[in-house]
Amino acid sequence: MRLHRAPSGVIVEAPAKLNLFFEVLGKRSDGYHDIETLVIPIDRSDWLHVRGRDDGRVTLAVCRGRGCVDPGGLGDVPEGPENLVLRAIELLRRRAGVSSGAEVRLVKRIPSAAGLGGGSSDAAAALVAVNAVWELGWSWQSLAELGAELGSDVPLFFAQGPAICRGRGERVEPIGSPGSWHFVVVRPPEGLSTAAVYGACQPGCPPRPVEPLRRAFEQGDLRAVGRLLFNRLERAAESLCSWIGRLRAELDAAGCLGSLMTGSGTCCFGLCGHARHARRVASRLRAKGVGIAWAVHASR
Repeated sequence: MRLHRAPSGVIVEAPAKLNLFFEVLGKRSDGYHDIETLVIPIDRSDWLHVRGRDDGRVTLAVCRGRGCVDPGGLGDVPEGPENLVLRAIELLRRRAGVSSGAEVRLVKRIPSAAGLGGGSSDAAAALVAVNAVWELGWSWQSLAELGAELGSDVPLFFAQGPAICRGRGERVEPIGSPGSWHFVVVRPPEGLSTAAVYGACQPGCPPRPVEPLRRAFEQGDLRAVGRLLFNRLERAAESLCSWIGRLRAELDAAGCLGSLMTGSGTCCFGLCGHARHARRVASRLRAKGVGIAWAVHASR
């Protein structure tokens, strides 16, 4: 997540994420699940353009960005009060005790209901943006704690890089990562409800440890990372959507070092050896008509 100042306000990049590891430990008394996940931000991003308003109003316009997924591929992106961007801004405005307004233009390139964290990333970016525009002076740590009230994934985007998240996702531990990582991401024609996927998932018994993957990741061992990719939610998602297994098979057949569903789906990704490999696999998947595919990378 990067902030750029402009003459008329600020522009904040809101990146998507991939879960290289996702274990469900059990259900909590508050209705959430305890999880352990290794997350990496990627260079597929939404953009928020924000400037202040003198009349106290907060407005949001959503548009499709250059290089966006095909029409209809973004899924449902609400522009009303249920949008996480507006909820984030209103929450910060209440907690800060200010009546300032904001005009927000959200340029969408991350599809929803895909496991890529687009809504949560947008919310984190919105907090950063209005904090700057209104000159509130809140620290990113304070903004991350506020963001946890909006959604479990929101705090991870303040880590500015790979992280292991625990609790319901709000406890974020940044980790190191050597060099660049290249992936191909593919979204099938169907999305999935996060609640439905969790409802069909059985927690790990015993849970799988994240440490072997963490060590391989921090050592930059591509082949070991490919072997250790894991998502406890994947079997549940596959029982609800036949595309998951098909996409995994296509990614493996294309020579990826490993493949996995990210988050609660339905996007799947393949780990590639280099950027050219990722572009080649993405082109192959698009030609086969199995979904919307693109090559991405992540670096420390």
